[in-house]
Amino acid sequence: MKLTRRITAIGAATLACAAAVLIAGPAARAGDSGTPVAAADSQPGYAVEDFGYPNADKIRTEKGIVLKRGDGHITLADCSSATGLLEVWSRKNGKTCFRTTGTSGWLTLEIPMVFAVKGAADQTAEVTLTAPDATPQEVAVAKGEWTPVGESADPQARDFALVEIRTSK
Repeated sequence: MKLTRRITAIGAATLACAAAVLIAGPAARAGDSGTPVAAADSQPGYAVEDFGYPNADKIRTEKGIVLKRGDGHITLADCSSATGLLEVWSRKNGKTCFRTTGTSGWLTLEIPMVFAVKGAADQTAEVTLTAPDATPQEVAVAKGEWTPVGESADPQARDFALVEIRTSK
């Protein structure tokens, strides 16, 4: 008789544990609080634009140019892909080209040792450079024209890094 009671008690306890796991299991997996999560909560969130430049890490590794943020209207371009591109000349990186689109655009970046900029064929530009001592240099660049910047335009011939480009029609 004692053996029958033990088997019955063990069986009842096992069933109770199994029922508790089956009832609580899906709720525990669905949400942290133990309450079921609605289907909408498992959907992806909203996309938020941070204006970060796509593939910036790869470009930095391959070309030594830091592209930070922009509105998408000034993009890095292959210099042989078209004419009329905005050209940036640097003693460290040589010639770097940018395609400009839209009525205006902006891009923050870092290109060291810049000495000249040639404006895009259809847009004027405002470029901002900084010297190692944080001295800013802001230069207007005409459409399709060569403009001395950085050490070429500095009486002390200091190295300047290009840090921002703004374009407009």
